[in-house]
Amino acid sequence: MNLVSRTLEIDADTDARLREMAKEHGQDVAAVLAEAVALLDSVIDLSGPDIGEDRRRYDDFRQTHLAVPLNEVKAWVASWGSEDELPRPQPHKVG
Repeated sequence: MNLVSRTLEIDADTDARLREMAKEHGQDVAAVLAEAVALLDSVIDLSGPDIGEDRRRYDDFRQTHLAVPLNEVKAWVASWGSEDELPRPQPHKVG
């Protein structure tokens, strides 16, 4: 494997989380970052946003006002793997 030295500026919280993740997985930070980039590449098309899909979803929201508020999504995600894991939040009228 060809290794490249690269300097990144990240905030202290991100650095702490990277180090924590590396320690939890018995890896170095570079390996954690490599896995994160591979995962990102597998789920996000960096060639450009799908504006049509965004527009369709926004138009649906404007008609129905159905959504899942961010705080509910965050609470759900934070509960993953716990004994008190929350059910997937369902859209409801907002605004």
